[in-house]
Amino acid sequence: MTEQLTIAAPWRLVRTRRRSRDQKPFDLFPLFRLAVLLLVSSIVLLPLLATAIGGFKGLGELRTNPLGLPHPWQWRNYLDILESARYWRVLGNSLFIACFTVAITVALAAMAAFAFAHLKFFGSRFLFTYMTLGLMFPIATAILPLFIRVRDLGLLDTPWGVILPQSAFYLAMAVLLLRNGFRQLPSELLDAALVDGCGYVRYFLYVTLPLSRPILSTVAIIAFVNSWNNYIVPLIMLNSEQLYPWPLGMMAYEGEYMTSWQLVLAFITLTILPAIVMFLLAQKHIVAGLTAGAVKG
Repeated sequence: MTEQLTIAAPWRLVRTRRRSRDQKPFDLFPLFRLAVLLLVSSIVLLPLLATAIGGFKGLGELRTNPLGLPHPWQWRNYLDILESARYWRVLGNSLFIACFTVAITVALAAMAAFAFAHLKFFGSRFLFTYMTLGLMFPIATAILPLFIRVRDLGLLDTPWGVILPQSAFYLAMAVLLLRNGFRQLPSELLDAALVDGCGYVRYFLYVTLPLSRPILSTVAIIAFVNSWNNYIVPLIMLNSEQLYPWPLGMMAYEGEYMTSWQLVLAFITLTILPAIVMFLLAQKHIVAGLTAGAVKG
């Protein structure tokens, strides 16, 4: 009898564990999270898809069937824009302004962030706090004194009248992100470099920058997208239509083709496409860079 109870005990234990697993309540949180993500994604993607698909329709079909698929597909709408010199001029102006804005912002912010992250000097905390105060003020609040200063420098109606103000206003965000990212690097690297005779400049160029590519990519992409979509600064600083970036070019194009909405939608799709593609290609670096200072600030 003792042997039978000893043999039967493990099976009784297995049945008890199986019964406890079967009685475990079903977790609805993953389904709820998936539903929320699908809802948010649809809210974001539906306007983009409607704009892109609307560019393939005729004007009559766009009025009668704004959300459905086109029948037939009007590929000529996109081809007409791609064959026009205006589109490539607007695209080139936007790329020129955005690329130089990114270069200036990343270069200046990286040097300032390195100093705030690794150098101890009198007033460093005050200077860092003063610089980050720029996050509290939108660019529109300073547009009048900014216009006067750009005019005094003789940069009105030039791309540099847009590039320099944009770079200045993006520095606060860039320095904050880069400083937290640089401080995540092991301090032993700096100590070993200094012992081996490597100065701060060489350590910054050959150690800090290569190891900080995720956060540098994050700052570059954010600055690029902000510059690409900026409307207020080019509107105030530029008068010549030949220098318009895509937000102002879109405004001028819409004023000329205000009755041809299918062309306007096609123009919008083609002009926002570069920023979307760049964002998608660099999304892993953006996520890694934004979480770089989550543990130690």
